Amino acid sequence: MKTTLSTSSDHTKAWYIVDAADETLGRISVKIANVLRGRHKPTYTPHADTGDFVVVVNAEKIQVTGKKNTDKRYMFYSGWMGGDKHITMEDMRANKPEFIIEHAVKGMLPRNKLGRQMIKKLKIHTGPDHPYQAQQPKPLV
Repeated sequence: MKTTLSTSSDHTKAWYIVDAADETLGRISVKIANVLRGRHKPTYTPHADTGDFVVVVNAEKIQVTGKKNTDKRYMFYSGWMGGDKHITMEDMRANKPEFIIEHAVKGMLPRNKLGRQMIKKLKIHTGPDHPYQAQQPKPLV
């Protein structure tokens, strides 16, 4: 018996669409990360990018449990002394709701060149409209 390893050129990329309205952030992020990595396919190979594209719509309507909306904070650091900024999830949702989903999914991908390549296949949009109708994305279950 021989093990066959898939390469990214052996595989065609499919497109999936996810409606984030009334979905829990962590649960939907795991599903998205698995599709980006290709773990939903029998040809999954850890060292190759065999994943698919994911389009997320209604990013501003994502749900979180508990008091995360007011207590969870995102930190940004400029590199200078005292140059750190803390922004609550509530403020982030008002200003840049795409970042919330991107940050959660990015934390579930590998921290290397492959992970940086995978996160580029994630397209996040506020509202129900997106410019990827030509790719005919299938709904992700």
